[in-house]
Amino acid sequence: MKLTHNHAVALMVVVALMWSTAGVVTRHLESARSFEVTFWRAFFTTVSLLVILPLFRGRRVFAELKHANAALWASGVCWSVMFTAYMLALTLTSVANVLVTMSLGPLFTALVARVFIGHRIALRTWVAIAAAGLGIAIMYGAQVSGEQMLGTLVALCVPVAGATNWTVTQHSHAKGRDVDLVPAVFVGAVISAVVTLPLAYPFQATTHDLGLLVYLGLGQLAIPCVLSVLCARVLQAPEMSLLALLEVIFGIALAWWGAGEAPGLTVLTGGSLVIGALLVNELLGWNQRRIAP
Repeated sequence: MKLTHNHAVALMVVVALMWSTAGVVTRHLESARSFEVTFWRAFFTTVSLLVILPLFRGRRVFAELKHANAALWASGVCWSVMFTAYMLALTLTSVANVLVTMSLGPLFTALVARVFIGHRIALRTWVAIAAAGLGIAIMYGAQVSGEQMLGTLVALCVPVAGATNWTVTQHSHAKGRDVDLVPAVFVGAVISAVVTLPLAYPFQATTHDLGLLVYLGLGQLAIPCVLSVLCARVLQAPEMSLLALLEVIFGIALAWWGAGEAPGLTVLTGGSLVIGALLVNELLGWNQRRIAP
């Protein structure tokens, strides 16, 4: 499947919208909570990819997993941490808190890559890291205890795992062994489902809940992950990063409109600093690479 640049941009906007629905959908669950939500989402993602992967990669994709290198399995573990932490955080704190915390991924990636594989960090990125740090301090300065702080700490696992995932895949690429990300997502979903299954008992999800959880596994995660891989073949990394930031805006707006979860002043102020820092950093980097000889 080949996309033009404009089609890839439009499709990535749709992907960001699909990703952003997790918060508002979670708020309409009746009985399912915590690890049960995480388990069912991972389970239905696994089932969805069992159908999608052979269509996307061919029938041999699962047989090839047996011979995959260690980097793919490490990437799968990172994905499982992201899947699990994301849904747990949504059950512990506000959608806005989770999404803004997740958006720190590119900055965490720059730091992890600097420490472990020696990537140079540009001055503009150091400034963005400082501004984003200030934004996070504003957002969470009042959260000294309780469930909100726990949710924040769990949400921080998502960008940390994402940064680790990127570093692992880049290190593998440098050695001539590319990691196929879609099978890695499948591995992550399987691990997340297996790990959270014992913690999900006793099941309390209603039929209504299961319908929403099927959507989270298929429409919010499996399908957009595959579509984002298609977009990444056409779009440059800065374009992907900028368009992915739409998930934060869409997600906060949907939770506000669809679940009445209005973000507080500190979240809006700190979140604006974080998103603004990311936006300026990516735009400056994109422009610098565009005009470079």
